[in-house]
Amino acid sequence: MSTGVIIALIVVAVVVVAVLVAMWVRGPRGAHGLKQRFGPEYDRAVARHGGDKKAAEQELGALVERHGNLQRRPLEPAERERYEARWTAVQERFVDSPREAVVEADRLVAELAGARGYPDGAQYEEQLAALSVHHAHHVNGYRTVHGVAHSRTAGTASGDGSGPGTEDMRTALIEARALFEDLLGSGHDRAPAVRDTSRGKDRSGRQPFAVRRHQAH
Repeated sequence: MSTGVIIALIVVAVVVVAVLVAMWVRGPRGAHGLKQRFGPEYDRAVARHGGDKKAAEQELGALVERHGNLQRRPLEPAERERYEARWTAVQERFVDSPREAVVEADRLVAELAGARGYPDGAQYEEQLAALSVHHAHHVNGYRTVHGVAHSRTAGTASGDGSGPGTEDMRTALIEARALFEDLLGSGHDRAPAVRDTSRGKDRSGRQPFAVRRHQAH
């Protein structure tokens, strides 16, 4: 076999590998593939388009084209510890200042996403779109906490429907925590227990400090 043929075969092999890697990074395609990849975000897209699955799939396919190859930057151990400490501080702040804690949680998720290589938090819609491609099952937590944080009436716990109350803000914080953990990449075993508001307890079965303190007021 001549040298030229060998070189040609090597080039072809490299191209094939590159294509396969690109396909793996972008994930499965087609209606089933998009539904599998986006999960709850697929259903939201279909609802957003009034039940038109084709339109929703075109939108989601475009998101994969735009953000599927995004290179995520790993965090250094010291960075991860700093983010963990800041989130713990957010949870502690919620006890006395739920509104400020939710605003800080929104800011912290945006900052962490930017540190991992996603679009800057100043471009919320673009950052959310990129996160939906890689963290579809938890990205709604960011959407929720961002909406509550930017609500002009956040903190009105009167129950008159004028805005999100304390329990809404607690729920937003819990949902955002799932995405935060995903972005952190440290694993659930290293993170503080996530609170279950339906029972007023965390996963260890203890009543969370936020609930205890608020009930004491």
